[in-house]
This record gives sequence, C-alpha cells and structure tokens, in this order.
Amino acid sequence: MQRISLGLSATLALTLALPIACDKKDAGTGSAKPDAAAEPSAKVVAGQKTFETKCIACHTIGQGDRTGPDLRGVTKRRSPEWLKKWLKDPVAMGASDHIGKAVSAKYGDIIMPDPGLSDAQIGEMLAFLEHASASSSGYQPPKEPPRELAGAEMDKAKEIYFDRCAGCHGASREGAMGPKLDPERMRALGSVLLRATVSHGSAGGMPAWGDLGILSTTEVDLVSNYLQMTAPDAPQFGAAEIAKHHILKTEVASRPKQPAHKRNWKNFFAVVMRDQGEVAIIDGDAREKLTLIQAGFSVDTVRASASGRYLYALGRDGRITLIDLWTDPPSVAAQARGCFDTRSLEASRAKGYADKYLVEGCYWPPQYVVFDGSTLEVKHVGSVLPEGETKLKQVRVGSIVAPQSSPVWAMTFMEPGTVGIVDYTKPEFPLVASVTAQAGIFNGGLDHTGRYFIAAAGAKDELSVVDLKQKKSAGTVATGKRPYPGRGANWEDPEAGWVNATPHIGEGKLLVYGADPEKAPDKAWKKVREVGGIAAGGLNVRTHAKSPWVWVDSPANRNPELARQICVIAKKNGKVEKCWQPRSSGRVLDFAYNAEGTEVWVSGWDKKGSIHIYDDATLKEAQRIEADWVVTPSAKFNVANSAENVH
Repeated sequence: MQRISLGLSATLALTLALPIACDKKDAGTGSAKPDAAAEPSAKVVAGQKTFETKCIACHTIGQGDRTGPDLRGVTKRRSPEWLKKWLKDPVAMGASDHIGKAVSAKYGDIIMPDPGLSDAQIGEMLAFLEHASASSSGYQPPKEPPRELAGAEMDKAKEIYFDRCAGCHGASREGAMGPKLDPERMRALGSVLLRATVSHGSAGGMPAWGDLGILSTTEVDLVSNYLQMTAPDAPQFGAAEIAKHHILKTEVASRPKQPAHKRNWKNFFAVVMRDQGEVAIIDGDAREKLTLIQAGFSVDTVRASASGRYLYALGRDGRITLIDLWTDPPSVAAQARGCFDTRSLEASRAKGYADKYLVEGCYWPPQYVVFDGSTLEVKHVGSVLPEGETKLKQVRVGSIVAPQSSPVWAMTFMEPGTVGIVDYTKPEFPLVASVTAQAGIFNGGLDHTGRYFIAAAGAKDELSVVDLKQKKSAGTVATGKRPYPGRGANWEDPEAGWVNATPHIGEGKLLVYGADPEKAPDKAWKKVREVGGIAAGGLNVRTHAKSPWVWVDSPANRNPELARQICVIAKKNGKVEKCWQPRSSGRVLDFAYNAEGTEVWVSGWDKKGSIHIYDDATLKEAQRIEADWVVTPSAKFNVANSAENVH
C-alpha cells in the first residue's frame, strides 16, 4: 500500500511519554543515580518523538521483537553510516544490501517502509536509540489505560471495526489473513502503540488508515480503545437490514430502451480509482473520460452484466453500485448493500438469465446475497456455514465465477477450504454442492469452456481444479511459490491444446499448465512450461484470442522498481519478449484488452496516476492518460470482455 505523510500529533506523543528508567549508582551515597537517559538532551527528546510517531508500531527497545527487530543496542551492532543509509532508504537497502536482505528475510521477507526522515531527524533518532539502549530497561512505551466505550461511541467503534478491520482479523477478532486481536494482548500493547499502528500501518501489510485519511484521529482513538475491550457479538445483516440500504434511482420502465448516445458502449472501460472510491467510465474508442462514479469505500472490483448494459461496482464495505451504460453519460441506476465486508460479486451469465440476477459474497456475515440484476432488490440471503453449523463464525467468500455454459455460481469458502456451487435456476438459490479444495482458497477463474474452476490459496503451492459439471474435484496443479492466478489467462497452445497460466507472488516465474482434458488429457492440470526471467510479485496475467502475447505484472514485489515492471511473453514458445517500467514511481499493474483485442490498458498506481494504452502488435505506447482525476488507478474492466468472460 502506498504510504503518505504521517499525521499523528507530535505534541500528543511527547505529552504521553514516560521518563526512561535509571540504573547507575551515586558514588557518594550509594543510591540510584540517573543515567544519561534521565536528563535527555533536546536531540534525544526529538528522536523519541520521531520513534513514537513512526517506529513504535513495529519496534521495541528492550522488550523483544515485534513485527521488526528489538532495536536495543542497534547503534553498537551497526555503524552510523549503515544506519543512516537504512533510515534514508530502507526499501533500497532491504532489497540490495546483504545485511538488509538478511534482516528482511528473518522477519518474513518484510521491508520497512520509507519513514520519510530528514538528515536532522535521522541524527535525532540515532541519538535516542543510543540513549534508550543505555538504560537497564531500555525504552518503555507510554502507558495509557483504555477507556470504556458505551452508547454512540461504542456503536461507532463497532461499525468502524466491521467496515475496516473484520475482513483481515475476523468478525470475532479470532484472526484470518491478519493476526488474532486478543483483548488481553491488546491491553498489554497499550493505547499509544495501538493508535500508532492503526494510524500508520505496519510493514507486514496493515493499511495506514490514519495516514490515508480514511480514519480521523477521533476514529483511530475509538478503534484503539475498542480493541482492548471484550469483543461483542458480531452483528448480523439479514434481508430486512439489506432492504433498508436499497436505493432505486431509476425505475426500469423509465430507462432508455436503446442507447441514448452514439458511442460504442461495449468498448467502454471501467477503471477503479481505488483510494478515491470512484470508478471512471472511459470511452475506449475515443479514449475519453465520460464520467466519474462514486462507488463506496475502497472499490474492489467491477463486473459487467451478461448483456454488458450494466456495470456492478463493489466496495469492500459491501456497497454495490449499478451503472447504466445506455444513459448519456452513464449513470447510477440503483445501489444496495448485502455485507459489512466483501471482496466478490458476479452476475448470472447462462442463456436466458442475462441481467436477471447478481450475487454478492461476504467476508462478514457468513452469507451470500442474491439481488435482482436490474434493480438490486434483494431476492435471497443464503448461509455459507458448513452444514449443521448453527453458531455464526467466520467463513469468507473469496471469489465468485459464473460460466456461460451452466446456470451456476462457484464460490470459494476460505476457512473450510471448499468451493460452493449455487444453482440460480432453483427456488431459494440453494448451495447444491460443496467441493473440498484447500484451506484459505481465495481467487481463481475458469478454463476456456467454463466447465472448470481453477483457484488457489496463498499458503499452499498448488491450484485446485473443480469440475462444475460433475460438481467434484478434478485434481490439482503443482505450482511455484504462492501462486496468484486471478481469473487466469486461456489460450490454445500448438502442442498442449488449451492451456491456462498463473503468476506467483513468491517466485519470478509464470506457470503454464494444460487445461484441455477432452483433447489433451495427458497434459491436463500438469505443467506445460515455466517461464522465468520475470519478477516475483505477480498478481495479474492476461491475453486475448487475437493476441500472440501474454502480459504479466509484479506489483507485489518488494523492490519498488520491479513493482513497476511489466513483461510480455510469446505464446508460441514461452520466451520473454520484453520487460519494461512504464513509469518511474508508484506501481504498475493489471491489464485489460479492448473489445477488439488490439490494445492493452495498464494502470500506473500512484497518487498522480496514469493509464497506459499499448498497441498489442508493436508493444509501443499509443497513449498515456494523465489527469487530476487519475488517482491510484488499479483494476480495469472492458465491457465486452467482462460480459463474455474473456481472459
């Protein structure tokens, strides 16, 4: 996640600071004499302030390792020159320096974010570290007892937790992608440290909620106190509550019966402006922005209806925005909310069901919600708890796919490690099958026929394959370290028949595997080739039937330069044709072909972002879109390709 300037009050940090303990004897009386830390210099005081605002969330001085190492004695273990280089540019040092690499590897391949310190602040920090290390007790974080929340404050804190935190830490704080948040441990950490962590995030991936302007100082304080209280029962979000959030802005009968403009709407692009909570609708032919749609907190994805007329934008807070592409300009026709926290939704795509239904899968509560595809009126709320389970517990829906070949939705259930199959032709939209896969199964896509669903879990180096026709497992695909297939990329190989591919977060390679059990059964779900020469950290791979190339990115790479790299690989032989960095800052990620398969659109994810449009034949940049409205662009969706499941 991109980091920006810190906002925690320095005055608050100094006000809460406690004196550092003493351990020297007075020569004349034998009584304890304050050591040098008892009367800190102005330089040390300034360094302590910086430590408490920028470092305390990950480091201690004398209390053991936290996310990062205990810094007691670090000024003795490392030279001043090395420490200055590290604090000046920890990202580069962690990626290139042999000591930096070893430290990062020891703490889970985590590289410390750039703290943005001036030379003067670095000097003050080193003075404080040396001063605090000299004390027998090191540095004790300021202690501040939590205050009990009640009434409106409790309601607000609870709402913030379920909107922002439950997806990673669990609805009952039992942990999920993030660690368990036990109240006793939270009280031991204390309010000051918790506020710093919630505000500034951590190197392990915790978002900087305060720095990003998503939570105010008051809201950060509420969450920090809430975490130290016994977890209340997780709230439910049933059909009645969902209905309260439904807004129908335009009745279906009053909508255009045909496009109210002359544009080629099937070649429109929806581009997510992640930090802005917006979706830009761009005319792919004219390469012109038509409108910006407000679509809720941290927009995660956009899907087209089967006809392509409607787009469904999904925020992580469970809010769905239905966009009608036939109005001039495209406009919001309805809004709804089916979850507190979510990552997935999908339309009905089988013949006869175009634009009829939409399903949303929740992180919390443990449910899926079916809506009318044209109005977003709630049709059904279904439980995803294992059969016979009556007590609410965390079962997150990771991803959902919908083939054109059969009227089902396939969903990954992360905690039990299963794939659930919902038949949307039947009353009450039942789960008709549950196929065992792997714990933590999250994201995946379909083969070229739509019969097979291929998905991965980050903790296991394999893909699970589910036969949606037979409703059973079809096997596994052995992969490299931490595969991240997304919706994958399908193409026909001259020797292996139809194949699919996945990049890897933990390894610099693209795995191409057989996906044609009908015509090439001996190669199905087995490695066809491994393509090296690319960077680790890949999250997206894309191709088109008309293209000779496969495009792959690496935005999760720890090296900032490699996080901006994209590569193009030849389908015919698996050779890397070209790798380059389209821009000099931020990250570069995600690919979307235009409807004709002749252009590839790529995102430059930064506060001052960019959209790069490449000619797929020549691999040359045809146009770059840079404007005030292009802020942290991430995922992109072409209407025709999204509607037809082209990947």
